[in-house]
Amino acid sequence: MKIATYNVNGLRAAITKGLPEWLIKEQPDVLCLQETKLQSDQYPLSLFEELGYHSYLYCAQKKGYSGVAILTKQKPDHVEYGIGIEAYDQEGRFIRADYGDLSVISVYHPSGTSGEERQAFKMFWLDAFQQYILKLCETRHNLIICGDYNICHEPIDIHDPIRNAKNSGFLPEEREWMTRFLSEGFTDSFRYLYPENQEYTWWSYRFNARANNKGWRLDYFMVTEPVVPLLKDVTIQSEVSYSDHCPVILEVQS
Repeated sequence: MKIATYNVNGLRAAITKGLPEWLIKEQPDVLCLQETKLQSDQYPLSLFEELGYHSYLYCAQKKGYSGVAILTKQKPDHVEYGIGIEAYDQEGRFIRADYGDLSVISVYHPSGTSGEERQAFKMFWLDAFQQYILKLCETRHNLIICGDYNICHEPIDIHDPIRNAKNSGFLPEEREWMTRFLSEGFTDSFRYLYPENQEYTWWSYRFNARANNKGWRLDYFMVTEPVVPLLKDVTIQSEVSYSDHCPVILEVQS
């Protein structure tokens, strides 16, 4: 089973840059999207149907903002939208698809870069998200939680850990949250398979950051313990540039 996650930073823009051609080439069984930035009536349903995908969207109430989606070749047994907390769910940040005993989640954690208020919102979200996931694990044991976490966990995950130590995305409290989350029985699949690799999934549009590979690893496949033995590979496709992020692909034994 091949699962891809991609923060497209505007799905309509990514389509014009070549996303459909990439999808035809890669043929993931499931594609998890973040920052779709559209409403349901703006979604090009027929385009993705022609490519063989069923589409499930969870859009933000605010137009042109946030939003997650799951595109899948196989119809899920069940799709869950949101985590049941209105303040977060109105921003369209969480969608889950169940396939038998396996669940695939597309999540878009908030960014705190716009100021203290949003940073506080981010930290409250992270705690609420963790509580929700731990409760979910009581009934859904095989979870693949992918998406844009907006956090670099360790110095290896960011190009300049010293100068970014006080920037949102690499703050001590954010990194400590991720350490706590992982300690609850979750595995960062890329770091598990490639403990020494310094690869990134996001680059600023400023300062020629991508060309100089001054990036951040913000996009993850977190998996529960029963899924770890099923891991085959995780690939960060840094050469794919339809967004300021790049796709990450997970292959698991199905």
